[in-house]
Amino acid sequence: MDSKQLLHEVIEPTLKFLDMDSPAARNLILGTIAQESHMGKYLVQLGGGPALGIAQMEPATHDDIWDNYLKYPQPIVYKLDQLLCLGRSKHEQLKWNLAYAVAMARVHYRRVAAPLPDADDIEQLAHYWKDHYNTYAGKGTVEEFVHNYRRFVL
Repeated sequence: MDSKQLLHEVIEPTLKFLDMDSPAARNLILGTIAQESHMGKYLVQLGGGPALGIAQMEPATHDDIWDNYLKYPQPIVYKLDQLLCLGRSKHEQLKWNLAYAVAMARVHYRRVAAPLPDADDIEQLAHYWKDHYNTYAGKGTVEEFVHNYRRFVL
């Protein structure tokens, strides 16, 4: 997938709709997608893992966001509901509903208390991704993130 089209046609409008837009948020989401799915090449985790969609979110993470972070009525819940297609499971929509996948990745990062890094500091974006999205137990590395960001985004 072309990163500029993804940015301008999906990421920016989705983040603006959520009132969670910033250059740092855009670049972090782009980097996450570059690292996790090679800019949308993979919609289901390779090797039979559970991760789904362009941001490769695991269903357990998705459900934890809904069950624990979004369990109380708040404006973001209403906005996420507006992104969903009726009659289809949320997990399934992580695979093909680009706006929903981007929104859930952004909400996942929103749960983090630490501020987003500078938008142009790819290495710090990579560390933020590793610490808060992939985690210490994940197979991805900061170096891979930087490499994939340069490969797919720049």
